[in-house]
Amino acid sequence: MRKVISLFQRNYGGDRLVRDELVPGAEWVAAGEGVATVKWDGTACLWQGGRLWRRYDAKKGKQPPPEFVPAQDPDPITGHHPGWVPCKEGDPADRWHLAALQAPNGYAYAMVEGATYEAVGLHHQGNPYGFPADILIPHGKRELPDAPRDFEGLRAYLKSVTIPGPGGRPLPVEGIVWWHDDGRLVKIKAKDFGHPWPPRTAETR
Repeated sequence: MRKVISLFQRNYGGDRLVRDELVPGAEWVAAGEGVATVKWDGTACLWQGGRLWRRYDAKKGKQPPPEFVPAQDPDPITGHHPGWVPCKEGDPADRWHLAALQAPNGYAYAMVEGATYEAVGLHHQGNPYGFPADILIPHGKRELPDAPRDFEGLRAYLKSVTIPGPGGRPLPVEGIVWWHDDGRLVKIKAKDFGHPWPPRTAETR
């Protein structure tokens, strides 16, 4: 999965929060194009060739594993070089990704060749959703049709928006990813506006 650009410019020389200025290439979101979906807080995975791959960032010249497949060329500014490595049985680094693949997730999503997923749950990013197990959730499926596209609207929206989880329990939303029909992606996160993540008021356990 290629690194996704942000919707708004960031104050890198100050508070590192976003400001009301679009990132070049993200104008289509403000123009009303694309579909807003939930950004999940976990580890990106790929289902390819009948096996699970996990995201690996060979950033700043780090030597990637032998089977590393790059998703894009290295970024000359940030040094990020995202790609994929296959998950292997018996490798401690892959244990919880494979556990997520095997767990019933309550969403009934099938594994689709070439599709990407997010591994979330007990052993991923502190489990902000309070899931009782590690699971895989496909990217781009949980839509947010009421998500605004302007700076002030998004700042207010991401402060408190939740989605219904399994059993109807409200889940916090880390951010939004807009998907364009032509494959372009743009993201924004709650913490880009200075909101705490996970929200301190969210029921995460």
